[in-house]
Order: sequence, then structure tokens, then C-alpha cells
Amino acid sequence: MDILEEATIFEKAKMSHMSTSDRVVASREAKRLILAINEQYKETKDEDLMEVMKRLTIKKKKIEIRLKGKPDSGI
Repeated sequence: MDILEEATIFEKAKMSHMSTSDRVVASREAKRLILAINEQYKETKDEDLMEVMKRLTIKKKKIEIRLKGKPDSGI
């Protein structure tokens, strides 16, 4: 399967009601996809690839926030 097809499937996947281990797996998958797309981007400098990487990074950050929990205000 093409890496962009995998990225599209990952983007459309529901991320609700995931266990902690599912979130860890999803975060690692997002990282793998981002790095693979980045290798293609280095060769082609295609802006569409950059947009896909940005969207995956946003989704990855949301997953990681749920893993780590929201930071306290420190008061």
C-alpha cells in the first residue's frame, strides 16, 4: 500500500474510546508515517506532502496530549 494511502486511512480513523495501549500504537504509527512522508518530501519538495505531514502531526499531538494528560496550572 502507498504511504499516502496509509496516511489517509490513519487520518480518517476514529480516535475515540481508545485504550492507553491503542493510543501508544497510534502515536507510533503517526510518527512512522510522518518520517516516511518526510523522506519523500526531501526528494520532491512537494507541498502536498508537507500538508499531509502537518495534518498527521496535529493528530499525533492530540493523541499524545491524551496520553500525558493535561498540564496542571501549577497553583
